[in-house]
Amino acid sequence: MRIQDLHELPKLRDGLSYLYLEHGRIDRRARAVEFINQEGRVLIPVASLAVLMLGPGTSITHEAIKTLADNGCLVNWCGEEGVRFYAQGVGETRKGYRLIRQAELVSDPARRLEVVRRMYQFRFEEELDPALTLQQIRGMEGARVRRAYAEASRRYGVFWMGRAYDRGRWYAADPINRALSAANACLNGLCHAAIVSAGYSPGLGFIHTGKMLSFVYDVADLYKTRLTVPLAFRLTAESPMQVETRVRHACRDLFHRERLLGRILDDIDQLLNLTRPMTRGQADLTVDVDADPALPGELWAPEEEDDTVAGGVNYGGDDS
Repeated sequence: MRIQDLHELPKLRDGLSYLYLEHGRIDRRARAVEFINQEGRVLIPVASLAVLMLGPGTSITHEAIKTLADNGCLVNWCGEEGVRFYAQGVGETRKGYRLIRQAELVSDPARRLEVVRRMYQFRFEEELDPALTLQQIRGMEGARVRRAYAEASRRYGVFWMGRAYDRGRWYAADPINRALSAANACLNGLCHAAIVSAGYSPGLGFIHTGKMLSFVYDVADLYKTRLTVPLAFRLTAESPMQVETRVRHACRDLFHRERLLGRILDDIDQLLNLTRPMTRGQADLTVDVDADPALPGELWAPEEEDDTVAGGVNYGGDDS
């Protein structure tokens, strides 16, 4: 969402998923965060915000970043319209057991394939034949995505020539492709916030690989055909004017209505078979590292040896 009316923001309800800002300054005011531009100034509800997307022309103070981090709000630095991704802040949790589980699964080809099949099955919403190869499943998935575009095109009467997007020539794309890109950028931002805040790595993907946001693309793909694709076609059918801004506003409302932020975390845990904390030998959760961001945690030891050392301090030897 980009602010058009500075009086509109304080009326937003709890559970705001993301906010897109550009051409302004963000500073701390009292114990809150404030956005200032030529039109005025407005407080940002960081306590209920999942991700703050900073577009071109924004500057932010150290104190504002500190307040956002204290409230568990992920900060993304991005390009115009929120489409290009440049950098991110840290998530809310310091616990590492989810990251350990993710790395363990992605590093084992057989277990990685199991996760890939569960992800495709989640998208198909039906059981997959165990005899199907990964290539066959991907072919089925590609056909379903193309069918989703075609069905949305027929339903809303939007001319569709296929997905085409050039980051360097944004306005060369037709309105429906710009709408889809804007919607997917919003979805990626929300998935990114959920992934990092839960302690997963955005770079360790199962289906996608080789990029720092591979897992973000994996997770976002779980929801695109059900959420962002029909929304983008519907809004383009209503009007091609200011389609990116209207799409961002509609995504914000849709994600809130669907309670998507909470669903993403539950779905990831289920897909990775991580419905409860890992047992000892996989990750030790006896130290609450979230209580103190500077706390090192425990020291690793092989399973056949004694328990890990609490506090990350090796009292059995020199520790400077």
